[in-house]
Amino acid sequence: MPEPAAVIDVSTAAPTLRDVVAILEGVYDPAWAESWDAVGLVCGDPDEPVRTVGFAVDPVAAVIDEALERGADLLVTHHPLFLRGVHGVPATTFKGRLVHRLIRGGTALFTAHTNADSADPGVSDALAQALDLHDLRPLEPRAANPELGIGRVGELAAAEPLSAFAARVAAALPATSGGVRVAGDPDRPVRRVAVCGGAGDTLFGAVRSSGADVYVTADLRHHPASEALEAGGPALVDVAHWASEWPWLRHAAQTLRSTLGAAGTNVDTYVSTLVTDPWTAHLAAG
Repeated sequence: MPEPAAVIDVSTAAPTLRDVVAILEGVYDPAWAESWDAVGLVCGDPDEPVRTVGFAVDPVAAVIDEALERGADLLVTHHPLFLRGVHGVPATTFKGRLVHRLIRGGTALFTAHTNADSADPGVSDALAQALDLHDLRPLEPRAANPELGIGRVGELAAAEPLSAFAARVAAALPATSGGVRVAGDPDRPVRRVAVCGGAGDTLFGAVRSSGADVYVTADLRHHPASEALEAGGPALVDVAHWASEWPWLRHAAQTLRSTLGAAGTNVDTYVSTLVTDPWTAHLAAG
């Protein structure tokens, strides 16, 4: 007499990498990525089960060490490992070594970059929510779908001085050696806020059109920042690139867990707290 079929508890069944990638690409559609970008699955067997997923901004050696130590089956990063095409991944190069280590350790790598920037909710939504903004809308909407786009504009519950708002930004984001830089009258009242996770100095035109009192972004350069202020633009708050995108990791992890849970499966997730901002010290000149 044949043995009865095993009963699978779907509440504890592990999804496959293919399942997880399908969810991530459903939320962060690769079609939303910029033409120059490289997003999606970098390495990993789609048929392998996934029980633990790590989330980080940068696929650097320390983050991969952490993923391997924690037994992650999948590492999701915002920044790509390979932004430009390559003809091979030999272990004689530092990026090639990372790929070899991931594969040997059984850890897949997936990237959601500018597609996560444009998503709703996406990277800038997470930044805006960390600052307690409401009534969010895209700073630069996509023509085909105005609900999507780069950056966000939102409102504070009440106006506050620029100095208090800058302190709000510093408290909301993880600390980095570069800290938070501010340009503008510290007593200037601000209520409407534009934000862009990552480098946002190409969006000053959209920021001015939005009527924002202050713009929070990263990697502001001298000339664009100076010209924006001289043109009567908003106050500026410049933060570390890594810090501006880090709040998105928790949102992405929660989205994955909730979507899998609705389908009767689940994964463990963790958000890396390793500071991968490349700057490690800040000294005052003079």
